[in-house]
Amino acid sequence: MDKSAKIYIAGHRGLVGSAIVRNLQEKGFTNLLLRTHAELDLTNQAVTDAFFMQEKPEYVFLAAAKVGGILANNNFPAEFIRDNLAIQSNIIHAAYKNNAKRLMFLGSSCIYPKQAPQPMKEEYLLTGPLEPTNRPYALAKIAGIEMCWSYNRQYGTQYLAVMPTNLYGPGDNYDLNTSHVIPALIRKFHEAKVANASTVSVWGTGTPKREFLYSEDMADACIFLMSLPDDKYRDLLGSDELETDKFEPPLVNIGAGNDVSIKELAEIVRHVVGFDGEIVFDTSKPDGTARKLMDIEKLSSMGWRALVGLDAGVAKAYSAYTKQREGLI
Repeated sequence: MDKSAKIYIAGHRGLVGSAIVRNLQEKGFTNLLLRTHAELDLTNQAVTDAFFMQEKPEYVFLAAAKVGGILANNNFPAEFIRDNLAIQSNIIHAAYKNNAKRLMFLGSSCIYPKQAPQPMKEEYLLTGPLEPTNRPYALAKIAGIEMCWSYNRQYGTQYLAVMPTNLYGPGDNYDLNTSHVIPALIRKFHEAKVANASTVSVWGTGTPKREFLYSEDMADACIFLMSLPDDKYRDLLGSDELETDKFEPPLVNIGAGNDVSIKELAEIVRHVVGFDGEIVFDTSKPDGTARKLMDIEKLSSMGWRALVGLDAGVAKAYSAYTKQREGLI
């Protein structure tokens, strides 16, 4: 990507989108297109089309989505499938109609089957039933991958889907009703410390294992992939299964390459926050999938790896959270 190329980051205020913006700016990119939801409703096809027709972005990072943890997915399944289908369909088609050079669609590791072998390879897509707690969201993301694949096959576009593992970092969502596990734990332990509480309750048994990636690392991986030379980038764009007899979606996993149990994670957060009380596991609450670890061989073979370890990343995230609470950021 040329440093003056027009780049649209959809969802630039979100966890990943904001990290992509910071990373691009640090690398010297100067022509970034940024619109808030109030300025551009991506679920509205007409206004999305008008934006693309006017601005003609050369590169698109599709990081806009309705996201949330187990509770949010359980409470709002209709919104999770409806809004995500609308956002990605509108952007992908508008990018095609306005000749965007490349598009990157950001998904989630929940696209893989509930009982997928570990670690999860890109080829495991569509090989089994999904985890029911986030199936509407996962199906929307799978549809986005298929849409990128279909446009590549039919129109010769260069659309790539990337599947991050569980993400956390500055600008995360700390609403206990809709947040993911790390921000939820950070808030719970911080508030318990401030209140001098004796215990903190954590959902489930603590035995499920999860992989976590710091959002700044995720952004760096996205820009690394988007900046690949044409020959290496095209190799990632999938093939026509009817011609090759191979299942090769335009899909790249992005992860840290290791995982921890929820119990181990809770201990890390407790230590970082400085909470001295007891952790109590609420076994009446769901665990979700037993393990979700990404196979990142495809990405690592190209020379990229995560730089921020979990302990250091949680410390960075907690620092950002306390500054956010104090109104400093």
